Amino acid sequence: MDVIICKTSADAEKLAARMIADAINAKPEFKLGLATGATMENVYAELSKLNKEGKVDFSQVRSWNLDEYAGLAPEHDQSYRYYMNKHLFNNVNIDIRNTHLPDGLAEDEEAEAARYDESIDEAGGIDLWLVGIGKSGHVGFNDPGTSFASRTHVAYLNNTTYEQNKIYFNPPESMPRRAYTAGVGTVLDAKKVLQLITGERKAAIAAAAIEGPMTAMISSTALQLHPDTVIILDEAAAADLKLKDFYKEVFENDPKWAAYR
Repeated sequence: MDVIICKTSADAEKLAARMIADAINAKPEFKLGLATGATMENVYAELSKLNKEGKVDFSQVRSWNLDEYAGLAPEHDQSYRYYMNKHLFNNVNIDIRNTHLPDGLAEDEEAEAARYDESIDEAGGIDLWLVGIGKSGHVGFNDPGTSFASRTHVAYLNNTTYEQNKIYFNPPESMPRRAYTAGVGTVLDAKKVLQLITGERKAAIAAAAIEGPMTAMISSTALQLHPDTVIILDEAAAADLKLKDFYKEVFENDPKWAAYR
């Protein structure tokens, strides 16, 4: 696990975007895992900017998203398909047919979840999965208690997640209580995981996820098991890390990070 601490959230977001762009440039037929949420909006804005400047080409990229609300049509303004189209897909030269999210309106939810995992496997797996971290330390909608071996499934959202997200719905009570999510095991199957954590409010959970014991109560701790995880934080989110000075020293001196300093 590599931990990189940037001075500001803007620096962290730009670094994440640059790493993704470099990975795509190195392998044009890239399989990219994506996430949603406020943390990712500036990453997608930066990737869109790089694309318009000719610094990254999405024409052969295929993408899969972490999650989607069960029961929402793709055109609903709070569906994650709508979010991705708005913040990334409509702004870069990606073939929309190569962008994948679970079908929130699928009649057979178990079959849809299985189909989603199969589509990833048939593509040869995800090269890099960009993820954030939720208030309870969750990745995707893998709330506390989710098995590290879990595959894509429909999850009932706990009260913490519900309260955190319902503010985006009008009325708030219209937010679905169930959602498709790539499982913890699905994410761990990616060749690389890039996690972005910013803001003071994430400091305590970031420390627990990065330096605490692995536990199903914090699904993000499963990333400690992954052989190639990079976690990018800003100073505010890194405030509670015990080894933050060491992480900074490694980033400033390890030759593998020279291109990003």
